[in-house]
Amino acid sequence: MKHIIQIAISKGEKYYIAQGVDLPIVTQGKTLDELAGNVKKVSKLYLKGENLNEFNIAPDPAVLINFELPLRLHV
Repeated sequence: MKHIIQIAISKGEKYYIAQGVDLPIVTQGKTLDELAGNVKKVSKLYLKGENLNEFNIAPDPAVLINFELPLRLHV
């Protein structure tokens, strides 16, 4: 049973974008703080009323966020 929901974050032109690794959820925010709040909201909305056992997710899971940083090499 998973105790962690994984989220990948990337920076778009104007917004930070969060995508679920294990769940089909996507949200965005202008700041990382706004994005963190949106990730919590969308995760709760997606799982609300669902049987967490069907998703193999433990009650009250944590959220693990991976942040993609572009590597700019000047060769």
